Amino acid sequence: MGIIKLKNIRTYSYHGCLIEEGKIGSDYTVNLEVKTDLRKSSISDDLKDTVDYVLLNRIVVEEMAIRSDLLEHVAHRILTRIFEEIPEISRIVVAVSKLNPPIGGDVEAVTIEMEEYRS
Repeated sequence: MGIIKLKNIRTYSYHGCLIEEGKIGSDYTVNLEVKTDLRKSSISDDLKDTVDYVLLNRIVVEEMAIRSDLLEHVAHRILTRIFEEIPEISRIVVAVSKLNPPIGGDVEAVTIEMEEYRS
């Protein structure tokens, strides 16, 4: 088994409960960790024997482009889509961070993290 991590995927997205957040947008980062079997690809050196991290990145970017009120909702969509499109993955941890959130304080980021296992 093995772990593939994509760190600090940066997007400019329009999530949030405030009307202004949907209009002006904000900077986000997503961290993704997936568990899969890397033994075959470690021997074959062939992309078809592993999880393509280009596909993982594309799923994150496409889901981040769909507006949600809550970060939990967009994270759930990312989890669901990865499990649907990549059957080799057995576990996913996704963390979605809104940078400089409009919460009336000096806060660098608000992050939600979700972990799911294939059922």
